[in-house]
Amino acid sequence: MKKIIFFTLILLLLSISVSAQTVELTFWNGFTGPDREYVEGIVNKFNEEHQDIEVKMEIMPWDSFFQKLLPSLAVGQGPDIAGMGREHLSRFADAGVIAHIDDFYNDYLAKENLPPSLYEAMRWEDKVYAAPMTLATAGFYYNKELFAEAGLGEEPPENWDQLFEYARKLTKDTTGDGKIDQYGFIFPIKGYLEAWSIVIWGNNGRVLEDGEIKINEAKAVETIKRLTDAMKEDKISPFVINGVEGDQLFASGKAAMYFNGPWAYPQFENAGIDFGVAAAPENPAGESVNWAGGTAMVLNKNSLDKKEAAYKFFEYWNSKESQIYFSINTGSPPTRTDIPEAEFSQKAVINTFSEISEKSRFPLNKEPEFSTIISDVIHPALERILYDEATAQESLDQAAEELEKFIE
Repeated sequence: MKKIIFFTLILLLLSISVSAQTVELTFWNGFTGPDREYVEGIVNKFNEEHQDIEVKMEIMPWDSFFQKLLPSLAVGQGPDIAGMGREHLSRFADAGVIAHIDDFYNDYLAKENLPPSLYEAMRWEDKVYAAPMTLATAGFYYNKELFAEAGLGEEPPENWDQLFEYARKLTKDTTGDGKIDQYGFIFPIKGYLEAWSIVIWGNNGRVLEDGEIKINEAKAVETIKRLTDAMKEDKISPFVINGVEGDQLFASGKAAMYFNGPWAYPQFENAGIDFGVAAAPENPAGESVNWAGGTAMVLNKNSLDKKEAAYKFFEYWNSKESQIYFSINTGSPPTRTDIPEAEFSQKAVINTFSEISEKSRFPLNKEPEFSTIISDVIHPALERILYDEATAQESLDQAAEELEKFIE
């Protein structure tokens, strides 16, 4: 009996010792979609391979995530680490609730192995506040069958002049009822990536640059007028669709050209659409400038005692093995540039998006009020023009005035 008690005590002490050595990392993010299982896959594999660290992940809808995260961090609570859209990074860094992690790149992940624009997006002012989680970029999707029917061949437009020319030719009333039912170039305003930025870059324009407001300058006004005129007069796109409706139009063969991310690829492929993916058409300077997005991982400033454990997880997430696994299963390009293309030979679209990502920019990069600027300034400006409430110049002049309050 005494021996049983003795060995029971030994086992209990060993259990307590192991438990005491295990660092628990709480991790919040909003990956509720199809990629959720692959996020869970990486976390589970990390936990299996690291007996001294346990990542406890809580996944919630993005709106709930952002409602909870900043208030929690501001009072010294919240998760140890969080994954968020990189466009929100500056807001959290500016609020002083996340830790800067410059040393992570010195000791765990070489910045030389990341796309330069991605590493730069992890920075706020003169410090680095995040590790990459996912890299997203927009591809130019085009329906090859509709191109062939219109006598346009199977190659995408080379420049924006050609894009608008193609858009007019591809916009049709196929049933003869007087209503357009095939659109040349669909352009959702809301619930969609910031494609307006791609259009503005397509004419060498800018919205903001180095703290200066550029949205009402000639290049931006000219290209937004060109787009909205084509939507109003040539009917190349319906006005009021959102991103989901845009996806449905392209997947049903009723739209010929469309900007979207790698997440849309499986839907279009499963729909049986014969399509291609390319970089954005070249601007007058001969450059293809594409939209970049993605998510980043941050460390709670009150969890610095768990910094080493967090860094190990960030490193594991960005390892070649994890990135290959996530990319193959989700279609997203890897966060690293040193993974051989041959790793994705069975899914060539990943290499296509990786190449596009090297020519990508983040819209409104480093602006803490990114989301508010888009919802309260950019979207209303586009709608005023489309609904003839103002000319392009008048509407973008108003947008420039409204942007003043966001620029320090």
